[in-house]
Amino acid sequence: MTKIISVTNQKGGVGKTTTSVNLAASMSATNRSVLLIDLDPQGNATMGSGVDKRTVEKSTANVLLGESTISECIVHGSKGGYDLLPGNEQLTIAEVQLLDVDRREFKLRDALQEVTEDYDYIFIDCPPSLNMLTVNGLVAASSVIIPTQCEYYALEGLSALTQTIERIRMSSNPDLKIEGLLRTMYDPRNNLANDVSAQLTSHFGESVYRTIIPRNVTLAEAPSHGLPVLLYDKRSRGALAYLALAGEMLRRDEAQTHSISSAMAN
Repeated sequence: MTKIISVTNQKGGVGKTTTSVNLAASMSATNRSVLLIDLDPQGNATMGSGVDKRTVEKSTANVLLGESTISECIVHGSKGGYDLLPGNEQLTIAEVQLLDVDRREFKLRDALQEVTEDYDYIFIDCPPSLNMLTVNGLVAASSVIIPTQCEYYALEGLSALTQTIERIRMSSNPDLKIEGLLRTMYDPRNNLANDVSAQLTSHFGESVYRTIIPRNVTLAEAPSHGLPVLLYDKRSRGALAYLALAGEMLRRDEAQTHSISSAMAN
């Protein structure tokens, strides 16, 4: 069964796009079929996948506005091994135009039905704000990954985000759940980071991934080369961390599938 996962946080600069790109590449490296959707007008996930956002003929904006089918817009076989639905500044225009459209929050979900069965995992890189683009990403998803830095304002921002997810669940997507919280740009030498990490684990329990993404120069360098870190430097701490995250997610999914199968058998 395909998992559609939105990677989102209303706070910017938390490693959201870094996570989207590198998790897509890591899952692809495990021989899973993966689609990455760039829903951010900045187009950073597109550029980080080695696709020039300025030259793409069709993008996520065309899909949301019903101008093209999703299969017409997908770029197959990116450098990271996954397929890409590119995004660019046209998404800003699309967001404004969507405000006057019926069922505007369901546009991405409806479009995805055409290709869902082609993939094991679909990751959606959402903008760092709660707007109609993010709402489309949350309505289309089965779950949410929340990247978060272990800093002072993290818990306050997470509270607002979880309330947003609950509102989406109540109004448009009753199956939406939190897939996991991912601690990013982590520096264990920082006492505050350790304190916030402990608070996250205490508050969210098993929803917090055991895998921690370290603060790593290679992770910051890779996008400028249009590559996921796994292809830029597969031995770097950042690459190994995202591979570990993919492994942790796969183990969780396998355990959940086994649990469901056992329950049905009984």
